[in-house]
Amino acid sequence: LSGLDPAQPYFQGTPIEVRLDKSDADFVDVIHTDSAPTIPNLGFGIRPAIGHIDFYPNGGEEMPGCDKNALSQIVDIDGIWEGTRDFVACNHLRSYKYYSDSIIYPDGFLGYPCASYDLFQEGNCFPCPEGGCPNMGHYADRHKDQFKNDFVKLYLNTAETKDFPLWRYKITVTLSGKSKVRGYVNVALYGDDGNTKQYQITKGTLKPDNTYTAYIDADVNVGDITKVKFLWNNNWINPTFPKLGAETITVEVGENR
Repeated sequence: LSGLDPAQPYFQGTPIEVRLDKSDADFVDVIHTDSAPTIPNLGFGIRPAIGHIDFYPNGGEEMPGCDKNALSQIVDIDGIWEGTRDFVACNHLRSYKYYSDSIIYPDGFLGYPCASYDLFQEGNCFPCPEGGCPNMGHYADRHKDQFKNDFVKLYLNTAETKDFPLWRYKITVTLSGKSKVRGYVNVALYGDDGNTKQYQITKGTLKPDNTYTAYIDADVNVGDITKVKFLWNNNWINPTFPKLGAETITVEVGENR
């Protein structure tokens, strides 16, 4: 039984007989996309974990792409009726859009078990546990025997627009060179299933021999990595023409460690 942002008003805090609960089926998975408090935030979705596994994409309250204005929603999405409706209840309705995308991407929407969204964002719950990360949506039941007892909260990030799934990587870069400069470092991943765009690993002071780490949510599952592209730039013309390189780049794949 899959709950797509089950309702908060008149249901949150009520006995399990009158709302969705893990006792309602052998396996209950829930996607929370609009769980901010109804007052004053007008959140429509229930906040607590109520299933065997509960997914909180983007933290479960505000979905990327939902802060656009009404006109851009109407033009961008699916015509005037759906665009108007999506603008009014955009976060709430993201749940079924993620679910429908999950049917097309059996390897997508990996939910990382974590105590909070902030800890997830900081990388504390990376990579997936040994049993793997459940897939939010249609294929969640692949992991129905993995979590039996307590409520399990799972976190992930999604894209702003279709296609929504993202794949999480940890990238660690150790710099080489002779002098520190100010600027930024970008990395792109290449694999046998596709390539990513450039992602910024760090910006500010770049020191040789220092190590910089970033967690990226790529819009492509690159498969087995074949190449890594390293770029750095200092933000203004420097007459000393400093040089920087990558001593090492380590890429860890969240899905399979």
